[in-house]
Amino acid sequence: MTKELKPLKKVSLLVVHCTATKCNRPFSVENLIACGEAKFGQCSYHYYVRRDGEIIPLLSEMVQGVHARHYNHCSLGIVYEGGLNEKGKAIDTRTEVQKHALYELLKDLTEEYPSARIVGHCELPHVAKACPCFIPSTEYAALQPK
Repeated sequence: MTKELKPLKKVSLLVVHCTATKCNRPFSVENLIACGEAKFGQCSYHYYVRRDGEIIPLLSEMVQGVHARHYNHCSLGIVYEGGLNEKGKAIDTRTEVQKHALYELLKDLTEEYPSARIVGHCELPHVAKACPCFIPSTEYAALQPK
């Protein structure tokens, strides 16, 4: 059963995640949505960036995701497919087209939300995960608010 979605108050963060799935195994949109629904009663993220660079909108930007505890009320969740190598080790597995698509998506979102900071899930306080397996605040420094 899907829960009632909460409205998003203000977008002050763009939080980048990885699916934490092996880079040599596709992770379908349906599987991503089902994982969120099973764990939280709703889809977790606003955007999904596939290995081939396809950007799939999942949640409206008007509603809260469930991707970053204590920050869902003020953030959009962007997740890329991958984050684990073939042996299951956490590592940045983004393809070149995926990197480009993620950059373009973040560029568009920072134009829409100019005061929003870009961070990785691992950069939030009290997060002990490697997700997204790179440091978005540094990689996308040129897109950060002045």
